[in-house]
Amino acid sequence: MPRNDDANLDGRVNGEQPETPAKDHLGLRLLYMVIIAFMLSISQTVLTLLTVVQFIIMLVNNGERNARLADFGTDLGIWMAKAARYQSAASEVKPWPWTDLD
Repeated sequence: MPRNDDANLDGRVNGEQPETPAKDHLGLRLLYMVIIAFMLSISQTVLTLLTVVQFIIMLVNNGERNARLADFGTDLGIWMAKAARYQSAASEVKPWPWTDLD
């Protein structure tokens, strides 16, 4: 079964939420938010490169996508969604590398 199965995306995006999440001190949360913002900036560049490479592959292969790149894109998008949820305080769960990469 492919990793990017749509039925599993909601659980992967939201992640396991602890019953009583430990809240970070605001200064420490600010530090995490700055680090995650930098990581999000890098991930946007990676996503752009992935998009260009996947499109070139599809041009060469008569519209056939590279499944490994597509799965990586799904994983990257899920990580970005988790990071955005932490940045906007919709979740107390920090994304990878502080938690497992699904």
